[in-house]
Amino acid sequence: MKFPIGIQQFEKLREEDWAYVDKTVHIFNLVQGGTCYFLSRPRRFGKSMLLSTLEAYFQGKKHLFKGLAIEQLETEWAEHAVLHIDLNAKPFQKVEDLYDLLNDQLTIYEKMYDSVAVDKSPEGRLRQLIRAAKQKTGRNVVVLVDEYDKPILQAIGNEELQTEFRNALKAFYGVLKSADGDLRFAMLTGVTKFSKVSVFSDLNNLNDISMDDRYNEICGISQQELHDVFDEEIGKLAVANEQSKEEAYETLRQRYDGYHFCPNASGMYNPFSVLLALQKREYGSFWFSTGTPTYLVQLMKEADLNPYALSGYEASASELDSIQISVDNPIAVLYQSGYLTIKGYDSRFKVYTLDYPNDEVKEGFVNFLVPYYTYSKSVNHATIIGQFVKSLERGDAEHFMELLQSFMAGIPYELVRNLEVHFQNMIYIIIKLMGLYVQAEYRTSCGRIDLLIATEKYIYVIELKLDGSAEEALAQINEKDYALPFTADGRKVIKIGANITSATRNIERWVVGE
Repeated sequence: MKFPIGIQQFEKLREEDWAYVDKTVHIFNLVQGGTCYFLSRPRRFGKSMLLSTLEAYFQGKKHLFKGLAIEQLETEWAEHAVLHIDLNAKPFQKVEDLYDLLNDQLTIYEKMYDSVAVDKSPEGRLRQLIRAAKQKTGRNVVVLVDEYDKPILQAIGNEELQTEFRNALKAFYGVLKSADGDLRFAMLTGVTKFSKVSVFSDLNNLNDISMDDRYNEICGISQQELHDVFDEEIGKLAVANEQSKEEAYETLRQRYDGYHFCPNASGMYNPFSVLLALQKREYGSFWFSTGTPTYLVQLMKEADLNPYALSGYEASASELDSIQISVDNPIAVLYQSGYLTIKGYDSRFKVYTLDYPNDEVKEGFVNFLVPYYTYSKSVNHATIIGQFVKSLERGDAEHFMELLQSFMAGIPYELVRNLEVHFQNMIYIIIKLMGLYVQAEYRTSCGRIDLLIATEKYIYVIELKLDGSAEEALAQINEKDYALPFTADGRKVIKIGANITSATRNIERWVVGE
């Protein structure tokens, strides 16, 4: 099987016989159901391939769809002018970079459709181009925009440049409203939805299908598609990793499945990671290694959003639907970018429960957080984590706390604002990297445990006191019966009370109880 990794052109994929997961029934329903759409999906999730497939469909290239679902549904195969604008083609460091890209792509189409614009602005040229293309072909025009939000995402942290990009894109995309009578179809795709920053304020004719369960499977790979298209290759993956086929399916599910784009929808696999795993016949962190979400960590720190708060975060529908570019709450960005996904929904209060979609994202993101929350950029984390794991697995709480104290020493004084929260974040990240169960501020009927760690044989209940005493922390564990929920667990419960001092900005001492 030929795996189309990095191939984003539907025509090339079909003519060269690369593997293809048939999405054409969704495309047919989309085209029949409306005119102007918006779709948000994480990067590397098949958005570019979707637009390329739409382009081939509207160009009437019936031969490319032989054997696909749409071949039995479509009867007309009418040819339309297709204007495909791709904003993923270059970096944007100034607004002139955006204008240059738009003008270059518009020039190509102007030559094709004999369009001469009086208004030389990108939006003026696009409006005239749509008219000229319709006049030359006799049919309404199709406009496809890939990665519409890339300039804005690249400018996060630069408010002035964001405003310039926002104003330029608002005018350009606004043409899709004024030219509605000349359009057969239009679709914009991107990672995020910036409705609150006026990019879409004039585009009230856009149908946002990002959280529409009818189109949940329009990008990505469903469980059924995984079985139907890749079953033989999964067998080869299983052999290479000394697994049964059922075990290989389960590993793929844990690592790459779990994206839910609307309540109660089936989970979707990340196609990029699945294809690479099958091609290489190994399980890796493929999706995360293709992009560095530095801006997300910056947003988290600016908003004082603690890493341990992400798992199980409860968000309102309006919170997920759109974001502010100044971003006082980065949850929507984390969700729309694919680092969090929907795990539950309370229809009564319209509240979503969010979590990491799968192990690949969780491991990759937590690893990426290490230097930002521990301020240790040159330390060999793998070696340290191994030492932490071994001490916890053998029940050596004293050695674990000694390692923790050593690891936390030497943090620059000026970098830490809320000392207690800072230490919670650091410990949470360290334990997550160990692959152990960890929960910060675990709630019981009597209060909140600062940290809970579980191994195969032991459960650790840890309470931290800022400028108090280790004895007070241990006493709180006992007085509030923090260990009570785990008495029937069968594992040994180890209680640790620790004192953090503002003077040394580290753990001063600790006491261990059972």
